[in-house]
Amino acid sequence: MIADVLADAASRMDRAVEAAKEDFATVRTGRANPQLFQKIMVDYYGSPTPLAQLASLNNTEARTLVVTPYDKSALKAIEQAIRDTPNLGANPTNDGNIVRVTLPELTQERRKEFVKIVRAKGEDAKVHVRGIRRKAKDDLDALKSEVGEDEISRGEKELDALTRTHVDAIDDALKRKEAELLEV
Repeated sequence: MIADVLADAASRMDRAVEAAKEDFATVRTGRANPQLFQKIMVDYYGSPTPLAQLASLNNTEARTLVVTPYDKSALKAIEQAIRDTPNLGANPTNDGNIVRVTLPELTQERRKEFVKIVRAKGEDAKVHVRGIRRKAKDDLDALKSEVGEDEISRGEKELDALTRTHVDAIDDALKRKEAELLEV
């Protein structure tokens, strides 16, 4: 029973770390990257649709990305969604067939703002992992009547080690992203 609680907590923490890494990828660095556009939702015939389902994304140059929609009638909506995305600073242009997105050069001040955003995302991810730990600890406490206190204590120590490992993984990803952001 304790192993089940720990396995569930571990898989949920793994997913939280992966979500944090994906979140970090949506913050732009000096280069254009299709992952920046993963979370952009386009209003397509009245329903929000992920940009990746409406178009293909290609890197043509270091700071230019070409968005080729599968349905040409979605061009205006795609262009508007990219323009309205916060913290991207992109200026999309539409030539009737494709949307060309040119990302401006990052200033040192803007890079520092992005570092703050990434740190906030990292802290949110760590809070989520700690929330998973709290729930798993409550589940372990509920098992006290069925299992001895020594087993529960051992399970809590394993849970703490698991939490520490996942928080460290988030910190490592955060450090890599900060270094990438501050690299000129």
